[in-house]
Amino acid sequence: MTLHTLTIAEAATKLRAKETSSVELTQAMLKRIEAINPSLNAYLTVTADVALEQAKKADERIKAGNASPLTGIPLAIKDVICTKDVQTTAGSKILKGYKPPYNATVIEKLNEAGAVMLGKTNTDEFAMGSSTENSAFGVTHNPWDATRVPGGSSGGSSAAVAARLAFGGFGSDTGGSIRQPASLCGIVGVKPSYGRVSRYGLIAFASSLDQIGVFAHTAEDAALLLSVIAGHDPRDGTSMTTPVPDYVSLLKGDIKGLRIGLPKEYFIEGTQPDVTKAVNEAVRVLKSLGATVREVSLPNTKLALSTYYIIAPAEASANLARFDGVRFGPRADAPTMWDEYRKTRGDGFGAEVKRRIMLGTYALSAGYYDAYYLQAQKVRTLIKDDFDKVFNEVDVIACPASPTTAFKIGEKADDPLAMYLADVFTLPANLAGIAGLSVNCGFDGDGLPVGLQLLSPAFTEDRILRVAHQYQQATEWHKKSPQI
Repeated sequence: MTLHTLTIAEAATKLRAKETSSVELTQAMLKRIEAINPSLNAYLTVTADVALEQAKKADERIKAGNASPLTGIPLAIKDVICTKDVQTTAGSKILKGYKPPYNATVIEKLNEAGAVMLGKTNTDEFAMGSSTENSAFGVTHNPWDATRVPGGSSGGSSAAVAARLAFGGFGSDTGGSIRQPASLCGIVGVKPSYGRVSRYGLIAFASSLDQIGVFAHTAEDAALLLSVIAGHDPRDGTSMTTPVPDYVSLLKGDIKGLRIGLPKEYFIEGTQPDVTKAVNEAVRVLKSLGATVREVSLPNTKLALSTYYIIAPAEASANLARFDGVRFGPRADAPTMWDEYRKTRGDGFGAEVKRRIMLGTYALSAGYYDAYYLQAQKVRTLIKDDFDKVFNEVDVIACPASPTTAFKIGEKADDPLAMYLADVFTLPANLAGIAGLSVNCGFDGDGLPVGLQLLSPAFTEDRILRVAHQYQQATEWHKKSPQI
């Protein structure tokens, strides 16, 4: 029995049947991490001792008949989520060595469920990037082709799950940072609706856009993960009280009569032909399962990229003001307080973070606030209105998750606009606060995965999970893994 190839659902079944143990599952994953991670750089910190201790406790819990579906399951955590007494860097030199004194809410929930934390995964610095090339701790490589990026900013978690260095993983999505790497790595990635999952303990990038979400090989596994972390948290003022449905049981419904919209603005010139072909074939499969398909329009999509890159950097400039060398991480030596402050931030932040701080500070400055930030918020409302109108006509939107498959490491490093365009199909969902998902729907001519993006109204994650599950029941793409 090859333990690392099991799905979460399969592993949970074997644990309950006493056919394996959490310690065995954890040891199998740690062995793979030791062998493979040096070439991938998916993990920044491996918490082997913590993991084995949690696994022993999980086995005791299973023996006592007190297990939940995630009890004993080894998982990967993006290094922007605070973990008590475990280094949490957000991929930045300015937080090197920082060990939070508390756990994020999602970590508390995973601990309560009896899950096992294998370690912290690589990320673009402060989640600002689309390739995981902006990390201060090196580039993460795509397990399908080590010369290519895994996507970003949650590229570490995505690569770890794709390479089967974890049964599932957690990331954050501000403009596509779960769905885009899931697409490029050939797995399932879910961005829940804004307010569905607590952001308490998430190192903030853009507070009105950030959302913690999940990675897995199957929609069923994603549903299991989301079921644990979703729900209201009084410590997060943006957390909603909307009841959390039983995502797993709702997977079983068929999609006959489901109305799917294809937004013409997402099927455009410049998209890689292999991507368009694979997405269209996936839509054909959904039609064969009983869904109806029609073209829809989201006319303000053309404004989404520029809107996002005003709002997100503006919020980032405010959120990152706290990293001053006084309270977190290393402090530079300098003759005066202000020199110390400038040197700490100058040396501690990478180029992309500095770029976004400067953009954001400019947009918020006197004389420009109304012209840029305020206008961007008005356009954001228009983008949300577009989705609201379309969801009166259809139940789900289907489109590409990324305009291309995984690109070469360094290919877009010197062209920020080209890099920003990698998220052109994902960031509108963050501006609107709706639910989004990417599921593997095929491969291009180079054997690289293509992601089908599914979008639905806020707090209807069960809908897109069901569509993805039914699609996976009718296809075999999710069963393919990189030969690594």
